[in-house]
Amino acid sequence: MRSTTPRRYRPYGQRYVMDLGTLTERLRLLISRHVGDDVELLALALLEEGHAGLTFGFSIRLSDGTVTPFVLKLAPFGVKRQGNTDVYRQAPLLRALHAAGLPAPNVPWASADESDLGTPFIVMERLPGRTFIIWEPHASFDLAEDRVAALWTQAAAALARLHAFDWRGSLRDWEQPRPLAAELAYWAPILAKAPEDHWLQQGRALADALAARIPNGGPIGIVHGDYQPGNLLFDDGRLTGIIDWELASIGAQALDLGWLAMMADPHCWDTGWQPHVGIERDALITLYEEARGARVAAIDWFQALACYRMGAIACLNVRLHRTGRRIDPLWDRFAPSITTLFSRGRDLAGR
Repeated sequence: MRSTTPRRYRPYGQRYVMDLGTLTERLRLLISRHVGDDVELLALALLEEGHAGLTFGFSIRLSDGTVTPFVLKLAPFGVKRQGNTDVYRQAPLLRALHAAGLPAPNVPWASADESDLGTPFIVMERLPGRTFIIWEPHASFDLAEDRVAALWTQAAAALARLHAFDWRGSLRDWEQPRPLAAELAYWAPILAKAPEDHWLQQGRALADALAARIPNGGPIGIVHGDYQPGNLLFDDGRLTGIIDWELASIGAQALDLGWLAMMADPHCWDTGWQPHVGIERDALITLYEEARGARVAAIDWFQALACYRMGAIACLNVRLHRTGRRIDPLWDRFAPSITTLFSRGRDLAGR
């Protein structure tokens, strides 16, 4: 299992047009320019597990022997820089969150142009820990119910802290909020790629139910976009970082809580694809509300939207797998949950 939320839903091809040796040399020159000629670049390698896009790990060793690990994320080559393909847009966001004391990686180096590494990039400090892949956790995790529940409890508390961040102070011009109607409409062309007609019909029925009852959307602020334990780092059971910010935006923050609730809700998943949770979905929502100090309105609607989004993502990726355009047998295993997601979403949207 290479991912948490199955990550290969990005609606663009990931073309890599530079050999690792050339990238290593260009990165070494970049770091020497910022740190000094006596720095040594160590072990640049593509990170496969649990990372989206062109993501590499490396370390630098200073003359005093200090070794510091980093993560390099490249924008895809030959693709328009927009939304989740605009890697550089994460730099001001992560820097602002890190400065505010939130568990987001700092970004010491980044560029929006192609002069340094041939494509826009960000270099992030590598935080300690490992992601908790909710369907197939790494063997290092204790899967006792109370230990798993503790991970989700920390996730809810960290989300409340993230949502309390005053984005208007440091990120006022970073991005304009996206209305919920636009968020719902965004997924329609992705759903249209469904390889099975009954998935398409079920998804459209859920979209109609959502469109009939769009809430007002407040409060507005930072939205991670894929917030769940698979995008959180845990070190010896302690949450140490929030990663993978490609889908971050300014919008209705209940989008994140709805997504987290969907991940924790066994009714969203086929019996053969059940997550490790250890805490009830409603209890998780209550924990977030208590940490945030306010009740979240229309949470069932937001979870229903999450079911719609995840179902549409899965439809696209099952199609890409079956047609051979992006082979990943994971989606054969995930496919039975598409109907479950749309069905659970209809139930929630009707409440």
